[in-house]
Amino acid sequence: MHEPCAGHIVTPPGKASAIPAPPAYPVNATPAVQRVDAQRLALALDHSANTILLCDRNAIIQYSNSGFFRMFGYSMEEARGQRPQDLLSGPHTDPETIHHLGEQHRNGQPHRADLLGYRRDGSPLWVSVVATPVPAADGGIDCFINVLTDITAAKTHEVLQNKVLDALVRDVPLAETMALICREIERVAPGVVSSVHRVDAGHTLRLVAAPGLPASLVDYLDGQPVSLKGGASGAAVCRNRPVIVADIATDPLCAPHSGELLTAGLRACWSNPIRSGTGQVLGALTFHYREPREPAPWHRALVELSLHLCLLALEREQIRQRVHQLAFYDALTGLPNRVMFSARAEQLLASAQHLGQQVAALFINLDRFKRINETQGHSAGDDLLRDMAQRLAALAGPGALLGRQVGDEFLLLLPACSAVQAAALCERLLAAIAAPLYVGQISVHTSASIGVAMYPVDGRDIDTLLRHADLAMYRAKDEGGGSFRFFSLEMNRVAQERVVMEAALRNALGNDELCLHYQPQLCSRTLRLLGVEALLRWEHPQMGSIPPARFIPLAEECGLMDELSLRLLRQACSDIARWRRNGIRIPRVSVNLSASNFDNPALPRQLRELLGEFGITPADLVLEITESLMLSAHAHALKNLDDVHALGFCLSLDDFGTGYSSLSQLHRLPISELKLDRSFVQDIEHSESARSLITSVLRIGENLGKQVVAEGVETEGQRRFLTGQGCDLLQGFLFSPALPVAALEHWLEQHLSSLVTP
Repeated sequence: MHEPCAGHIVTPPGKASAIPAPPAYPVNATPAVQRVDAQRLALALDHSANTILLCDRNAIIQYSNSGFFRMFGYSMEEARGQRPQDLLSGPHTDPETIHHLGEQHRNGQPHRADLLGYRRDGSPLWVSVVATPVPAADGGIDCFINVLTDITAAKTHEVLQNKVLDALVRDVPLAETMALICREIERVAPGVVSSVHRVDAGHTLRLVAAPGLPASLVDYLDGQPVSLKGGASGAAVCRNRPVIVADIATDPLCAPHSGELLTAGLRACWSNPIRSGTGQVLGALTFHYREPREPAPWHRALVELSLHLCLLALEREQIRQRVHQLAFYDALTGLPNRVMFSARAEQLLASAQHLGQQVAALFINLDRFKRINETQGHSAGDDLLRDMAQRLAALAGPGALLGRQVGDEFLLLLPACSAVQAAALCERLLAAIAAPLYVGQISVHTSASIGVAMYPVDGRDIDTLLRHADLAMYRAKDEGGGSFRFFSLEMNRVAQERVVMEAALRNALGNDELCLHYQPQLCSRTLRLLGVEALLRWEHPQMGSIPPARFIPLAEECGLMDELSLRLLRQACSDIARWRRNGIRIPRVSVNLSASNFDNPALPRQLRELLGEFGITPADLVLEITESLMLSAHAHALKNLDDVHALGFCLSLDDFGTGYSSLSQLHRLPISELKLDRSFVQDIEHSESARSLITSVLRIGENLGKQVVAEGVETEGQRRFLTGQGCDLLQGFLFSPALPVAALEHWLEQHLSSLVTP
């Protein structure tokens, strides 16, 4: 063996061979000193916490210190002759990093990189690789000194923590911050799929982030209960301690969800509660694995750091929401304050301008609120304000914008709202506000003054609208309170007329001022009487005759149509019974029912009771329905339609062709008769389109086996055309207007010679 020379170290006792040495010793050092230093250096290398590998120019390991065994589990005998990448690479090692290191090695250049490696037992760790070339005497490269440092903790803390803290400082939204945490976890711990849940106000788990999970599983996991039935996350939050499911397929805790989890390729999971400093559980951080297993030891350190970061993000979100609540919402009622209300109102008005819609702005002020505060105390006043906020919100509906101005003033913005609709809502609001409120043992009664301004006629920005609504509110208060006023005098007049009309209509129902008139329906060929239609009439003592076109829509808006229709039906049944007793042979009576009647589940029972009370049969009545019922979203309305038909009643579709007619619905519904609207009939003699439409409707009725009734027949020309096209049933002024009961009976007597009754 040749003498050792500069650049080499003598193999210490017990070692198999010599290893290349660091830079040469001083030239004046003696061989003994060199040997002693080499022995100390070898001892120092073995005691280093780092792995040190000496590799030749072909990247073959020539030497490894004891740190390699401690870090990776390979002895020097096992390592010698191997390439580092062959020993250390695993399923998630980055091949591009390996390729880059190899290129640098082959080029004889120093290089460094962070690499995910694997121990002999298969467990992963992050290492920093620093490779330094050692020059040979000929000027080439003799070998490489590779120093590998375990940076798993640093990789976890520095990279993950720095990125997340930076996101928190930049006020990145919660979902993005949590997704960043999940992605960084999955980057430093390949093989882990992470997710974060938060606990919402309803004690339900809401999935905040799970970028590595499939969308179908994300949808499934969102909304699970905080309970043992909520999987590992639900159980961890419920128990307030970590939950490990080493095998999803066999663990009963995941039994309700195992199918979805296994389908997504997940075989194990580990969920940890996210706890605040006070012990409150805010959510859960879950690690999912693709093979049955328990968490690796270093995953536990990763979880500890990640839980801390998740807690920071959730607490920051709570603080942000609290600050937002204090800045933009009223602390007493929870309603938007003036700042938030104005911001949302401008958006609402911009949308209304784009859609060409009206908007109603209501300024609501409680009457004599100061007196309640003074006599009952501020606590009672606060209770009253909270109660008023709830009442107003319940009536305003989900599309409205409700806010509290100051004190006892509330603001309400109603999109797509006409003046008539605004007036109707004001009446309901006043009634709700007038309902008593019990404070302790005392019943508090209050009222309100409401001012209304309409967009765009009364203002095109929210400040103008509210100012005008405020002026209208003071007008209502000056006139005694407990009422509403419009800013526009014309709107005010219309609204007040509506108030008067509604009050009069309610009185009319109570005083039996409403009565039925009947219009004959005749066979088009023989002019034989086939029936009559019952039409409602209102004769007011002061206002005179009020046409149905004015009070029927009002009854619909005020919720009186159900009562009105039942009164009409009862009167018609009474008249039919009397005609039968007196031998007056009127084959049938058509009565109009509204969609609200069919929304009433009690309708079939009410009809049966009326038949029994008056001793008549379903064949004596035809029930006319509107086309809007065909589009009803209420299942019980359509069920009522089937139940009424099953009782034996003939159902007629009124004003066919003017509204929502749908042939796909028509053939499925139990309709026996179609009523052709008078607007088509009036144009028969001068409109080819009207004649074509009428012919089409008649053919539809014929093909579907439904009788067609033409109303509004006023001329002989109209009658001839309809008869020629096969329309069998006609009604209109050509034969008779709608008549009171006595006049109808007289009309029948006068025309017995020309009418053939069955």
